[in-house]
Amino acid sequence: MFNKILIANRGEIALRVIRTCKEMGIKTVAVYSTADADSLHVRFADEAVCIGPAPSVDSYLKIPNIIAAAEITNSDAIHPGYGFLSENATFSRACQENGIKFIGASPENIDSMGDKASAKQTMKDAGVPTIPGSEGLLADLEQAIKNGNEIGYPVIMKATAGGGGKGMRICRDDDEVKEAWETTRREAGAAFGNDGMYMEKFIEEPRHIEIQIASDQTGKACHLSERDCSIQRRHQKLVEETPSPFMTDELREQMGQAAIRAAEAVKYEGVGTVEFLVDKNRNFYFMEMNTRIQVEHTITEEVVNYDLIKEQIKLAAGHPISGRNYYPKMHSIQCRINAEDPTKGFIPSPGGITDYHAPSGHGVRVDSHAYAGYRVPPFYDSMISKLITVAQTREEAIKKMQRALDEYIIEGIKTTIPFHQKLMKDEQFRAGNFTTKFMDDFEI
Repeated sequence: MFNKILIANRGEIALRVIRTCKEMGIKTVAVYSTADADSLHVRFADEAVCIGPAPSVDSYLKIPNIIAAAEITNSDAIHPGYGFLSENATFSRACQENGIKFIGASPENIDSMGDKASAKQTMKDAGVPTIPGSEGLLADLEQAIKNGNEIGYPVIMKATAGGGGKGMRICRDDDEVKEAWETTRREAGAAFGNDGMYMEKFIEEPRHIEIQIASDQTGKACHLSERDCSIQRRHQKLVEETPSPFMTDELREQMGQAAIRAAEAVKYEGVGTVEFLVDKNRNFYFMEMNTRIQVEHTITEEVVNYDLIKEQIKLAAGHPISGRNYYPKMHSIQCRINAEDPTKGFIPSPGGITDYHAPSGHGVRVDSHAYAGYRVPPFYDSMISKLITVAQTREEAIKKMQRALDEYIIEGIKTTIPFHQKLMKDEQFRAGNFTTKFMDDFEI
């Protein structure tokens, strides 16, 4: 087992990793930017190293600074959390070259799954259902129009290096393909340094359902059931739950086995997630594989009753997977509490928190780095907390969430708590009748 782990992240996920390390008897090193000097992850780690100024490009994305911090503290492993460098093959490779264990995917895994076009072909070869689309990258506009007609409109053009909703355009005819060919490639080139494009059939009003997987260094994998992430805005998740109210036992078994095939096809090592789109007829299609821990891993932990960060660390140290395929018997929901104003288009609301009280009680969990007096910096993701409930049934989990949201006090800034309070009362949500388009018509 590792002696000391450096956490190359910030906020609640850095705290989350520190807590597990302490329980495992592993020393921790926090890295921080000048804007995060007063953050709780800095306070609770055994050691802390400042790695640069506030902008993430000069700190949390600065690979040489992080490697140097690991070396001067004699850290034998780095946990990247999620976001930032967690799916960066160059960072994973730099860790390898410097004799530091990267607690995440290998450079080869990240490369194979990070390029959407090659990932799709790998999944097809492994027998995982994929969305009908172009064979590899589109060579030119003429091929794009030809593929659009062969696949059948509507289609979606995607950047092969895309993510976070960038580099994507829905096209319903040849004219829209012509327009998207220029604008989407330009956007992709600017955002990712790669303007390669591919095309897929656009699945209208789908569910976004992902399968949690774990795989050890021998290549053996298991799944820990699904999470429904369909409540999202501009491709950014707002609420997640497990199990999905749309799921059947037969579909869960099919998707779970497909996720295992996906992991074994790339000889995946660690904890990861295979994401699918599921249409109204419960046909499912591979979307992407996230080669890291997910923000929403918490709800899986609650129903499985096992620490996934601990599993991640153990797998990286060469231990075999701890569990077998899991089928949920309880229900858990997570609400992402962001420093945003939902009444004004979810614009960020950085600033000082003047009063803070977290809810508690049976079946309530809060993962947060916020506290009274903390200043939410404007430089990073606006999520300041994750509120999780778990109960015997979905109805009970929703009622528990309502109670917890009513208890949650964060003053001095705007947050998404009022949005979540309204969502939990919505009849369609409570009935489980929603797709990824739910937020298009939801009135804040």
